[in-house]
Amino acid sequence: MSSTDRRTQVLAVAAREFADGGLRGASIEAIARAAGITQPYVFRIFGSKKALFLEVVADSFDQLVGSMQAAAEGATGLDALSAMGARYNALLADRTALQLQLQAYAACGDPEVREAVRDHLAHLWNTVAGTTGLDAVTVKTFLAYGMLLNTNAALGLAEVDTRWARGIRTRIKAGLFRHITSRTNR
Repeated sequence: MSSTDRRTQVLAVAAREFADGGLRGASIEAIARAAGITQPYVFRIFGSKKALFLEVVADSFDQLVGSMQAAAEGATGLDALSAMGARYNALLADRTALQLQLQAYAACGDPEVREAVRDHLAHLWNTVAGTTGLDAVTVKTFLAYGMLLNTNAALGLAEVDTRWARGIRTRIKAGLFRHITSRTNR
């Protein structure tokens, strides 16, 4: 296996391990075993557990942002926002990607992780704002709803048939954001 293929393999294995255990709970030994290599080889490729985590998180955010941007290609405004939202909702079916995103936020007690995750969130913000051309309040509302979608997916609320769970699952309808402006959100 080429070094590039091996690196890709280890990143995929590490994504699953970090999604399940986070930065603190993930095991380099388990990653190495699943990849069929030794622990020292993992460290030789990535340097440290945190460096591997940061690379996995970066790849995950890059895939998320790229996918949302591709979904909105050729659209602007609320049409672009709607396409991005639909794509994001579909991406939540990938449990590993969802949990990895949540683990990235959970690991922000570490200053280096916090700075990296801030940069990824800034890239997501700039992509949504730049692609849609919408104001900051609308972008903020959109991203806040995305965090609620994360919670829904993490808790498996699609399987809960209670009034509160159905309420949380309510879909955003076209035009919902039209009333939210810098003037109305003070």
